[in-house]
Amino acid sequence: MNTPEQSQLGKASAYIDQYDASLLFPIPRAGKRAEIGITGAAPFFGADLWTAFELSWLNPRGKPQVALAHITVPCETPNIVESKSFKLYLNSFNNTRFADAAEVQARIRTDISEAVWRGADHPATVGVKLIAPELFDQEPVHEVDGLSLDRLDVECTQYQPAPELLTAEFNETPVTETLTSNLLKSNCLVTGQPDWGSVQISYSGPQINQEGLLQYLVSFRNHNEFHEQCVERIFMDVWTRCKPIKLTVYARYTRRGGLDINPLRTSHPQALPRNVRTARQ
Repeated sequence: MNTPEQSQLGKASAYIDQYDASLLFPIPRAGKRAEIGITGAAPFFGADLWTAFELSWLNPRGKPQVALAHITVPCETPNIVESKSFKLYLNSFNNTRFADAAEVQARIRTDISEAVWRGADHPATVGVKLIAPELFDQEPVHEVDGLSLDRLDVECTQYQPAPELLTAEFNETPVTETLTSNLLKSNCLVTGQPDWGSVQISYSGPQINQEGLLQYLVSFRNHNEFHEQCVERIFMDVWTRCKPIKLTVYARYTRRGGLDINPLRTSHPQALPRNVRTARQ
């Protein structure tokens, strides 16, 4: 079983520029999910929405080509792909000749699907979309929608996850609202390097105390965990402590190494949002 410590994170790495799918390093989701009380089927749906900003290869005549890539990894996959290994894998395309963008897209789809579904009884394929340079200008920038918690003047004293800060009004009329914050920060599980993000929490149910929710989100500031794991921890803490009828947690993290990861977890099936970057991304 792969562990984060066995990955290339925090280590000097050779940058291979010839296609090599073996560079991908899958890490099982199960261990971190067990820490937050998930031992069987997860109580949520969703996906991890990746954007690759540094994708390049050579055409048959050796001329470099560039594109953006949107990759959608269902949260039902048994594994995530460690992000540095993803970067190294994409770098391996740099001096490799491909017939066209469709071949590149197919290779990425096949390789990422194999990595994230490795060990599964019924593997499936991930979603991969390439954006050609002539369409770059159509890529929008938009902040996550909702009422900003950051407007609140709160005292923050806890910088490790403190779910006890979460409370809700169980004796009042249920509400439906969407709350956002740009103050989410956590750190890489292995290197301790900062990960910056914006988070959107949409729910129906007992009204969540907004000051406590903001303080709770800030409490991730010195916490070491991967993006996907942080979002699942937030979902489970809000789900168990505030007992909403419906809940969706969506975070958009700033890119590192030419990649951003944007996990979404929801209690009910729904269409995934467009992979639209925020200004900080």
